[in-house]
Order: sequence, then structure tokens, then C-alpha cells
Amino acid sequence: MGEQKVTLAVKDDSIMQRFVRNLLKDVQAFEYMLENDWFESDIVRIGAEQEMCIVDAKTFKPACINLEVLEGMKDSPWLTTELAKFNLEANLTPREFVGKCLSDMEQENRSYIDAVRKHLKKKKAEVVLTGILPTLRKIDLEMHNLTPKPRYFALMEAINSQLIGSAYELRLMGIDELLVKHDSPLLEACNTSFQVHLQVSPANFVCLYNIAQALAAPVMAVAANSPIVFGKRLWHESRIAMFQQALDIRTTHDHMRERSPRVSFGTNWLDNSILEIYKEDIARFRVLLSAEVEEDSLLCLEANETPRLRALQVHNSTVYRWNRPCYGISPNGKPHLRIENRVLPAGPTSVDAIANAAFWLGAMVGMQDHCNDIRKHISWEDVRDNFAKAARYGMDTKFTWFKDKKITVADLIRHELLPIARKGLEMRKVDTADIDKYLGIIEARAKNHTTGARWQLRAYTKLLKECGRDEALSVMTASMIKNQTKEMPVHTWELPELGDLDDYRPAKLRVEEFMETDLFTVQKDDLIDLVAEMMDWRRIRYMPVEDSKGRLSGLITSRLLLRHFARGSRSNGQDAPSMVKDIMVKTPITIGPKATIVEALRIMRDKKIGCLPVVQNDELVGIITEMDFLRISARLIERLEKLD
Repeated sequence: MGEQKVTLAVKDDSIMQRFVRNLLKDVQAFEYMLENDWFESDIVRIGAEQEMCIVDAKTFKPACINLEVLEGMKDSPWLTTELAKFNLEANLTPREFVGKCLSDMEQENRSYIDAVRKHLKKKKAEVVLTGILPTLRKIDLEMHNLTPKPRYFALMEAINSQLIGSAYELRLMGIDELLVKHDSPLLEACNTSFQVHLQVSPANFVCLYNIAQALAAPVMAVAANSPIVFGKRLWHESRIAMFQQALDIRTTHDHMRERSPRVSFGTNWLDNSILEIYKEDIARFRVLLSAEVEEDSLLCLEANETPRLRALQVHNSTVYRWNRPCYGISPNGKPHLRIENRVLPAGPTSVDAIANAAFWLGAMVGMQDHCNDIRKHISWEDVRDNFAKAARYGMDTKFTWFKDKKITVADLIRHELLPIARKGLEMRKVDTADIDKYLGIIEARAKNHTTGARWQLRAYTKLLKECGRDEALSVMTASMIKNQTKEMPVHTWELPELGDLDDYRPAKLRVEEFMETDLFTVQKDDLIDLVAEMMDWRRIRYMPVEDSKGRLSGLITSRLLLRHFARGSRSNGQDAPSMVKDIMVKTPITIGPKATIVEALRIMRDKKIGCLPVVQNDELVGIITEMDFLRISARLIERLEKLD
């Protein structure tokens, strides 16, 4: 999340002006350092940040205890918070890109995850490595779950202040469709990643940044691990759309004016310098946050001291490019440049994450040797199109590659990019055993057509045929944790079985996690004959009545229909009621989506009713019937039988 010492968003004009002056000075200082060869260029280092989710060890729902964990692990300076209370981040040690750097990075990452996992066991919680937590619910992304740090509050407030529409909207379509509004940008906390850093010299920055843009699509496709959001099967790497839409302040208009999102892939190739990115981002995006800048970067240069460029760092941390340029200061006091790869999701295991990093790092170095200027081989438009397709379809994508060649992900990786990545790692004198191990994992994924995303989609689809949505997500998440603990690469994972989780506990489920949302409804002026046919066709016993705005107006039950037709047969030719409004229950008993299913069950039992329409702000959002409870009861009885 970048700099932590910020003010509570920029509201005062004088604060804004002072910060912008410092921002412009930082750009001037940056330009001077580039022109006068201040940057470190005789060493190449790599680094990474491992984000992780915390879940309850029994329910597998988010456990909002990150501050408690940090307090209990205060002697672990590598561990820090993330945006939501159910996230943590481990910062891995920067190390020289040579020898056993990859296996050393894996060992360090595993030791950090194991330390967190050991501490969480005391709190009856677990760690999950995944791009988007399958059991995450919309209610988990309300503002009370924001990590209470000034920077996070400031960021939420600043983004909200620039929102043009009335809410943030999520619109994604895959196997299922997600169409929902949310009242805060905390939706960003859905995304969990493994961010990899590569230090580059100023002379090579333009070349390598363009290569990073071209490689983003195939690297993401073979690493995809974020296909499920709120129980919906969406894109293979849904993080891409979720992150952009979570912070998207734009809305639709009658006109065609273009507004850039703060989360983006970019607008074109880089031509001359890293400064093109910083200058474009300053020109396109208003300052959201400011910081107390104690140094004058230009005066630092006069004193022959390396400036921290805090204003530039703060602004850069509020513009989210998938390949982000980074400025830092090395232990020797020299400034350096890095490219931060943000497309890689967390997981599926630590060894998978390092394999993803090895593939990207090797391909970066090898591609520079293979074709120094990638712009001569592939168009910007194709690179951007490849990125969008890879996010949607993952391993199922077909790319447009060099010389307008159409090629599948598997063929591109196995026959072209893996040899380039291997050569790149060899050029960096990386240990041969490391190269074989990590690139072997990538090759196996491509050969078996298996990624974390494909495994999740297959597992969830299989489980949905055997149980309800919540149980399927819980079983799948439990299986992921089991495989991650064993450090089994994802291409070796078996699909989970329903019996793998004997201790599934639905009692604390909320109504919105349990209710049916694919509703068939009628309106009060519809013919009763139509309702009867619809209920027969769909084999349903309860039909909500709503108005044209989706507000609940009443309820038709099979019992009411039976009574209506029985009376009609005895009417001796007299006109019987013919419309829904004539027989419907005009004030049905309802429940809200945030109630528990225990509350719903109690109401249905006490009132002796077979269904509960679910209503929020007068709008019909779902329905619960006795059949839903019967399915849960049947599963519980089956589990009890197995225990005997």
C-alpha cells in the first residue's frame, strides 16, 4: 500500500498546493538523477510481497483478526497489515538475482507462512493463499472490516470524494454473472496477490518495462487463481476486473468523454524514460493523499544526498498499474529502479508462487536477449487485447503473438516462452536445480492444462451438483488449505470430495448466503392461470408477487391455488377470481438478508409457514423455503451416519 504516514486525505487547498509543489520538485529531482547517472546499475536484485487471507478454522469464512495477529507476532518485522482486517502481508528479503535466490525465496516465504499459521492455530484460524477467497461474502467488505490505520481511512475517504455515480458497481460475466452495487471501495480487499519485484538499470528500464507489458498476459494465464467471487464463477483471473471496478469512480454518461481508471494496464508503449509513466499519472489523476514531506528533494541533490521522493512515492501508490514502476534507495545509499509485477495472484501454494516468479523473471531477462525492442514484433493493441483475454479465459486463451501469429497459451508457454525463460535464468547464473524445479512446474501446468483457476472451477462445479453453495465453497477452501499445507503444486491436486469436510457447520450462515436468488415472480395483475402453469413448469410451491420496481407486493402459495381452483369448480358458472391480487397473501412475513438461518428457521416454525421472502429496503432480493432446510438437514444426517 506504499507510504503509511499520510494526512486524512487532501481537503485543504493549502495542503494540496504544498504537496503538489513537493511532487513537482520530486519529478525534477528524479529527472536530474537520471541525467546524471545517480542510479545503481551494477547489481540486479529481486524481491516479493506475499499477501494472504485469514479464515476461521471451522467455518472457513474471513477472520478479521489481523491486528491481533500482528500484536502477537510483534517480533516479526516482515509481517504487516493490508486493507482489510482479514488480510496480512509478508515482505520477503530483497536478494541478488543469482545462484539459489529462488529456492532461498521459497524457503523464506514458507517459513513466514508457517510462522503465521502456527500463531493462527492458537486463535482457531488458518491461512489461505488464493487470488480471491472463495468464501468471501459481500458483507465482509463493509467499512467496519477496514484495518483501522490512518492511511486506509484516508484512501477510502479520498476515493469516495471523487465518486461520480451513487455507488461502486461490479459487472462480470463468466459461467455465472455478477451484477451488484457496493457503497465503498473496500471491494479492493477481495484481491490477494504475490507481487514480484525486479531491479533494473535506467538504461534498460524502457526495454524491460515494455517486455513486462507483453509478458503480462501469458504469465497471468498460466498463474490464474481467482475465478470465484461471492459464489459466482466468473473470470479465471477475476482480480483484474475486481480491482479496477472496486476503485472505479466513473459512471455512464450520454456523451463519449474518456476517463481513465486508476487501475489500468496502461495506454501505450513506453518510449524514452520511466518519467513518462510518472508524468502521465500526475497529469491524469488528481492527488488523493498527501504526506508531511520534511525534505526538499532539490536541496538534497545540492547536498549530494539521495532524496526519498516521498511525495512522488505517495502519489505513485494511489495509481495502480499492473506493472508498476518503483523507486527505492539501496542499503548503500544509492537510488534504484524496480518493476513491480502485480498480475500474479497469491497461491495456490508457496512453491507455485515462486514458480510463477521464476517464469516471469527468467522470461524478462531472456526476452531482452531474444528481442531487444519488443515493439518491433508485436503491436500495443495486441498486447492489451491479450491481457484482457487472459484475465477472462486463463489457460483457455488464444493469443495474437509475434508476427500476428495466433497461438494457444499452452503452446506459447511450452514451445516459446519456457525456453526463453530458461535461457534468461541461466544468463543470471541461477542454480540449475532451481531452474528445473520451478520451470518444470510451469511446464506441467501448461501440459496438463491445469491452473489454480481451473482447479477451483472444476471443484466448485462438481460440488454444486452434490450440495448447496455455501457447503461447496467451504469444502473447496478446506481442500485448498490441506493441499497448501502439504506444499503440493496445483497441477497435482485431486478434486475435493464432499466427505472431505465432516465438520461443516451451517448454523451461523446468514440468509443472504443461503437464499435462492434466481427467482420466478409474478405481478398482481397477472392471470392466476399463468401462475399455476409457471409453478407447475418450475416445480415450485411459492411464487413472490412484486411490482415493476422489484418491491414485494404479496405471495402466492400452492395451497392458495388449490383452494382457488377447488372453489372455482363449485362456483356453478359464477365468475371466480382471475388475477393474482384476488387471492395473494397481501402482507407476507419476510426476513432480511443479514439475519441468520437459525432465525429464519425459528420464524418459519413458529409461524407455521413454508417460505420467507427476503427483503432489503422493500426490494425482493431472494427467498427461503422449507426445501432449503431439508437439503441441509439431509446433509447433516448423512454426516452423522458416517460417524457411527
